[in-house]
Amino acid sequence: MINFNGHMLDKSKAILHSGNRAFNYGDALFETLKIVNSKINFLEDHYFRLMASMRMLRMEIPLNFTMEFFESELLKTAVQNNLESARVRLTVFRKDGGLYNPISNQIDYIIEASPLISLVKEKYSVDIFKDYYLNSDMLSTIKTTNKITNVLASIYASENGFDNCILVNEKKHVVEAINGNIFVVKGNIIKTPPITDGCIKGIIRKKILEMVSKSEDYSIEEVEISPFELQKADEIFITNTIMGIQPVTQFKKCNFSTKVSKELTVTLSKLI
Repeated sequence: MINFNGHMLDKSKAILHSGNRAFNYGDALFETLKIVNSKINFLEDHYFRLMASMRMLRMEIPLNFTMEFFESELLKTAVQNNLESARVRLTVFRKDGGLYNPISNQIDYIIEASPLISLVKEKYSVDIFKDYYLNSDMLSTIKTTNKITNVLASIYASENGFDNCILVNEKKHVVEAINGNIFVVKGNIIKTPPITDGCIKGIIRKKILEMVSKSEDYSIEEVEISPFELQKADEIFITNTIMGIQPVTQFKKCNFSTKVSKELTVTLSKLI
């Protein structure tokens, strides 16, 4: 079952028309959330990120779209799919009509729920994707459905036997992985690209920044990262809402330890 504007519909039912703006123009946002034992992880962070992104894209936020409504619709969709733990995706898009200039800024939404599967792997290899670049602008920092670079990088990774790829911007700075933010560890310093380089404002990224800023063992820096720095790192790890923290074990001829990422995983689990 899927949730279309609050109505539960069979997944096989056609609900999008040819004038759908998410399909025609990528005029849409999405949030991927993790529900564990009927509780949404970091609900407030996801809600406020979505609200800020909708305002940025000049979408009209319905008056009933409160955090309580947001929570109830997500949980309702999981329950209707007989799931206590689930991966849930909410897609918000402007109503049908118009060309580049929309007829209305009002929105529709779809919520989908699927079984939650642990994605963290013991061995995890990455490569740099160099064919296309992300832009270092504010639009790159929000979760729109314009993800063709990520799609092409995923195809490249699959064809070449990698688990993931690292995306760079037009300045050739490291930005993020295909499906999450990236962190680089050297000694007791943990680095991550700044928002100004075009990385997604990830929820787990935010939590890592908060956690490490309070740590006595490590310090955190939001700085530009060159691809060459990756080969000199002690550790590299990727973060997103579903998997939490995924250590990278191999990049080119370099093998990495996982000590820091495992320590942070324990701390993160306590926050949840």
